[in-house]
Amino acid sequence: MSYLRAAGLSLAVSSMMLGTAVQAQDLTDQDSQISYSIGVNIGQGLMQQGLAQDVDVEIFMQGLQDSLEDNVQLSQEQIMAALQAFQQQMVAEQQAQVEAARAESMAFLEQNAQRDGVMVTDSGLQYEVLEEGDGGVSPAETDTVLAHYEGRLSNGDVFDSSIERGEPTEFALNQVIPGWTEGLQLMETGDKYRFYIPSELAYGQNGQGPIPPFAALVFDVELLEVVSQ
Repeated sequence: MSYLRAAGLSLAVSSMMLGTAVQAQDLTDQDSQISYSIGVNIGQGLMQQGLAQDVDVEIFMQGLQDSLEDNVQLSQEQIMAALQAFQQQMVAEQQAQVEAARAESMAFLEQNAQRDGVMVTDSGLQYEVLEEGDGGVSPAETDTVLAHYEGRLSNGDVFDSSIERGEPTEFALNQVIPGWTEGLQLMETGDKYRFYIPSELAYGQNGQGPIPPFAALVFDVELLEVVSQ
């Protein structure tokens, strides 16, 4: 069995270009399901890369059909030049987004530092005391601690929360982001602090999962226990 029949795929492409909807009964055999899934995979890839809005679907389908029929209308040089121009455009757009995010984070931290009750360390870490405990133990950099926390972006979006999971987290202070390593050493067990962490003390230019590059982070932390010293 052929998993990709050019003639069949070309016919499917032609139908899509003519606006013919694919009905459920057309996807009952394995060959059609595979062909359809390849199309879905390409579409999802474009969506995940944020390219869908940049693609003229009709011309994209024409290019796919022409390629399958060995009837490409542009030279290889033209294709390479177009793809290179598109790549440069994408890099420029991404850089602009990164610079905007960096400026937004810096503005947030500069404004936040002026609020009453917010303290700033030499590294640029900002914090405020939400609740003081009964004079417990302060951890050292090499200690392991147990804590509850909630992490947010500067716009308030929650990206991680042990509170929502209903289970505190145990971790070594020298194995987390620098803002946490520094900040939790300011606390005593039983304290609740709010930390405002510059990107250079967090995930920097790379970001992490839902955290974009150069993002300032806000953490509410309750230090429950110094597990080992």
